[in-house]
Parts: sequence; structure tokens; C-alpha cells
Amino acid sequence: MNNFKAALAEKLKLAAAESFPEADLSDVDFKDMFEYPPDPEMGDVALPCFKLAKLFRKAPPLIAGELAKCDYGDSVESVNCAGGYLNFKVSNEYLASSVLKEIEEKGEKFGSNEIGKGKTAVLDYSSPNLAKPFHIGHLGSTVIGHSLKLIHEFCGYKCIGINYIGDLGTQFGKMIAAYKLWGDEKTIEKEGVNATVALYVKFHEEAEKDPSLEDVARSESKKLEDGDPENTEIWKRLVELSLKEYEVTYRQLGITFDSYNGESFYTDKMPEQVEKLRESGLLKIDDGASIVDLSEYGMPPCLILRSDGGTLYPTRDIAAAVYRKKTYGFDKCIYVTSAQQILHFSQWFKVVELMGYDWYKQLVHVPYGTVSIDGKKLATRKGDVVLLRDLFATAIEKVNAVMDEKNPDLENREEVAEAVGVGAVVFHYLFNSRIKDINFNMDAALSFEGNTGPYAQYTYARTCSVLSKAGDFDRASEAVITDKSEADLLKVLSMFPERVETALADYEPSVITRYAIDVCTAFNRFYHNCQILGAEDEKVRSTRLRLTAAAGTVLKSALHLICLKTPEKI
Repeated sequence: MNNFKAALAEKLKLAAAESFPEADLSDVDFKDMFEYPPDPEMGDVALPCFKLAKLFRKAPPLIAGELAKCDYGDSVESVNCAGGYLNFKVSNEYLASSVLKEIEEKGEKFGSNEIGKGKTAVLDYSSPNLAKPFHIGHLGSTVIGHSLKLIHEFCGYKCIGINYIGDLGTQFGKMIAAYKLWGDEKTIEKEGVNATVALYVKFHEEAEKDPSLEDVARSESKKLEDGDPENTEIWKRLVELSLKEYEVTYRQLGITFDSYNGESFYTDKMPEQVEKLRESGLLKIDDGASIVDLSEYGMPPCLILRSDGGTLYPTRDIAAAVYRKKTYGFDKCIYVTSAQQILHFSQWFKVVELMGYDWYKQLVHVPYGTVSIDGKKLATRKGDVVLLRDLFATAIEKVNAVMDEKNPDLENREEVAEAVGVGAVVFHYLFNSRIKDINFNMDAALSFEGNTGPYAQYTYARTCSVLSKAGDFDRASEAVITDKSEADLLKVLSMFPERVETALADYEPSVITRYAIDVCTAFNRFYHNCQILGAEDEKVRSTRLRLTAAAGTVLKSALHLICLKTPEKI
């Protein structure tokens, strides 16, 4: 609807100038004033006239009545007033000649824009702690982050995806301590990350009995930072095991990264930033630890160094941000993490500002809600997690069972089953606003009914099937709209550019997920209401095939933006 609203805004300005010649319209932007009526029967686009009352010195209903008398051309089917609202209905001729034509001309680029042209966005996401399993708690950062990367690319940004893996700090000290105390190389070689997780769980069980183990872990962490050879070798071993495990999941999700520089990469880059803090007078000693006092800004102190000189998360994040700015020259640096870390990011973002870095406003934290399983909070230290590999395997198994019944001879069956099974989980996760907490329900995630990933992927496959059966058809003749469901489908398709802009501005993939369902609903209604292949009139048939192709084009783009693959046959 962007193009329609832009053209309508110009006509409205001319109409307003004619109806209210005494008013100064230089600062009026009608396009920004448009709304969508709650009931489509009222109109496709509405202009609320309340903000114009002071300018035109008339009541909103009178303003709407005056503007309704003007001629808005062939693109508008009808104009009506409802109180202080002026409602417009788009003509079928405009939908056929403009919207359908634009989708066909732009193809997979329909919906994209150049908001980010010439700009660079760095996205820090996924970022699991090494030597732990890739579980459902990591899914949010991973798929929200990658979706945002794809959306930014679609909007013209050059994107750098960074997997800022957790390979430093006290948690890693716990892993090294456990490895030294109870590790068995044969078991680790055989079981991989499963064995290291068992060691991590054992550490916390033993630490409850003997709290001094926590001091041992901090000591091992500091030794690693200082380059201790033994700890470095153990660290390398754990990194190797973890990345090997994670790559399987990333492959299933279709995710690649431009950088795997984790926390340890910044070990030699932190001292410079600590010294800058010290020289600027920001660093203070509090009970042996080095802090930045943020009480003036309503926040607790930001810890920079422990009393033993060891670094902390803010130290590394500050050093990483400075490095990324120097290396990539970003216009945005986006961090996708749990909402539980909002304070952490607010603190070190403020420290970066106080250090005098004028790009602090380019740092963006994108928080998301926590995940629980049947109301229980996840905790790796207790072994209470659902592994992504197990979740995906269950989903793929269910897809295979459906295929056994409905399409046992499908080509590339394993590949399709994986795309649909993994897609079901991802779609379920990205369907609701990212900030909402999710009580993950396995049955709901793997459902193939209703507003689900499999439904969306199947709808795309249906468009491919129709076009495959159609063979060649006339794509150049004048399109004719003969059924309301055809017009409704085009109206939904025309909304894609706006949905993309909203998803970008709000850092909200669920806008695209829900839009994909809107496309599916509109297409399937059209599919059931209209004969496509069997239409007797050749113009009607070719128009409906073009509509089918347009729906497939838009749906494929939308699903791509939320990390879903689009098999042509299911």
C-alpha cells in the first residue's frame, strides 16, 4: 500500500488546497497520517481528520465531508465519511495494474528497500557458552538475531554476523576445574559436549558441598586469561568439541557467521580500555574491585575488574565494541540477548558514553523473553534443558511420519523433512513478540495445524504445484479481477514493504511471521474460491496464475526473512 498511499497523499494535498485555500499546508504530510480501518468493509485506508481541525478551523466530520467531494482518480474505487474519518477503497484496476505489476517486475526484491544503503550493521547473536549443549534457551538469540540480520540485508545494510562465543570467565574456569578434577579423555572423545556438560553439572553439585571450589574456578579462569599453557590446551580442546557440535545445528538452521571471535579474542584489547577508564578518572576502587560509579544515572556500579584483577563481562564488551567500531565502521551494533541482561547493557553502554566515544548511540540492545519448559526455568548447571538437536530430531521424525502417510515417494525426502521439522520449531518461536516470555510446549511447536510453519511452507509448495501444472501462460495480457478474494489477496501482498519497514524499525521478526500467515490465509481463500487451472476465460486464468506466482514470490521472501526454507514439494 506504500505506493497507493504516496499517490493518494499528493491528491489529498491538492484537494485540501482547493477546499481550504486559506490554510498553510507546507508542513502537512498526509501519508504519515493514514491509518488502516479496523473493519476492511469501511475502507482500505483511512485519513483521520482530527489533527487538521485547528489548521482548517472546522470540525473533523466537516473536513472529511469537504475532502470526500474531490476526485481522486482511477486508483480509488470509493470514498466515504465516518465521523471524523475519510475512508478510501482501492480500485481493482489499480491492484491489477500497479500492485501485481510491481511484484512481477521486482520479483524477490519486492518488499526490500534502501533504508540501509551505504550503512553497516554488526549483529552479535547466538553466542552460546562453549562446552555446554545448544539448548532451547539459545534458540531465541540465534533465530531472532539471524532474522534481524536478514531483514537488515533486505533493507540495504551491509551486515556482519558475529557469534560472540562465551569462552572466557568464571564459568569457563568451572569447566577447566571440573576437567582437571574428574575429566576422562576417552569419555570426552566418545561423548563430546554431553561429557563436558556432565562435568559442569558435577561441578555445581560438588560446589554445593564444598564452596571453596568456586574460588578454584575463579583461579583457573584468571590463569587462562594470563596464558597458562595447561589451561590454554584444555580451553582449545573444549572449543573444538563445542564448535563441532554447534555447526550441526547452525547447518540445520541455514545460519553462517562472519566472525567467531569470542570473549578470549579481546584478552589483549581490554587493558587499553581499562587504562582509558583509569586516566579519565572514571575508575574507582570499591572493596578491592575496580568499578565505574553510575549512581548519578540511577544504576548500580559497573564492575570492570575483580579484586584479583580478573576481567568481567563489561570489560570484554567494551573492548569488543571499540574493536568492532575500528574494524567494521558500523552504523549500528546490535546485541540480541535475554531481557535479563537489560541492566548489563544499559550499564556498559553508559560507560562507553562516559569514555567519550561519540558512537555510543549506535549501540542497540534487542532483548527477548525467557524460555521455560512446562513452566520450569532452564538451568544447565542442573542438567534441566531441552537440547535443540533433540527437539529438531523429534520434529523431523514427526514430519517423516506425516510423509509416510501422505507422500511416501517424495523426492529429497530427508532434506524436506528437515526443512519442515526445523521450520516448525523456528516459526513457533518467532510467532509472538520477542519480548514475551515463552512457556515452550512441544505439542504446540510441532503442530501442523493452524498458524504454523508447516502450514506456511505447505502453502508455498501449493503455489509451486499450481504453477508447475499450468505450464506456459500469458503473463503480459491485461489482468482482470473478477472475485473479491483476488482483490483481497493483492491487498495483503501490497502490505509486504510496510511490514518489512516495521520489522526493521521495531527489531521485531514476529511482524514478518504473522504477515506470512496473512498471505497464506488470503491465498488459500483465493485458491478455494476461484478456479485457477480450470478457469474457462483465458484472461481470468492467466490473471489467477499470475496472482498465484505473486503470492509464492512474496511468501518465499517472507519465510526467508524468518529463517525458514521453502521446499517446492512437501
